[in-house]
Amino acid sequence: MQWASEQQRVPQIATRLGVAENTVRNWLHRFNEAGLPGLFDEDRTGRPPTYSPQEVSVVVATALTKPDDLGLPFGHWTLDRLEVYLNEEKGIAIKRSWINEILQAEGLRWRKDEHWFGERVDPDFAKKRGSLPPSTRFHQRGAPS
Repeated sequence: MQWASEQQRVPQIATRLGVAENTVRNWLHRFNEAGLPGLFDEDRTGRPPTYSPQEVSVVVATALTKPDDLGLPFGHWTLDRLEVYLNEEKGIAIKRSWINEILQAEGLRWRKDEHWFGERVDPDFAKKRGSLPPSTRFHQRGAPS
């Protein structure tokens, strides 16, 4: 405003500030209309949050809780499992992409499970799974001719 009061033109002020001329005109207009208070930004409306802070805290708390502690028949969460649980048990209509965004915003990241050869957690796994066809046929090696 000082430069304008010193009779500097809008193009000169814009060059000195490194902004567009329309920006300088906008601020000068706001100052002329309302004085110094006109230079403060007004509250801006925008899209309301998709989920309330309470819902976000439920998503995070659930993801940090072991499914076993909730009486669920699995030992770890996946985004799909969280989506189903939050929709059906907590009544939060949420998709896995939003769950992932919420957790990332909280600094949480999914890690891949490490699977080791050995005994399965569920001793009845093979019975529940049923028989599997062999993936490759067994070939006997004969002596070269």
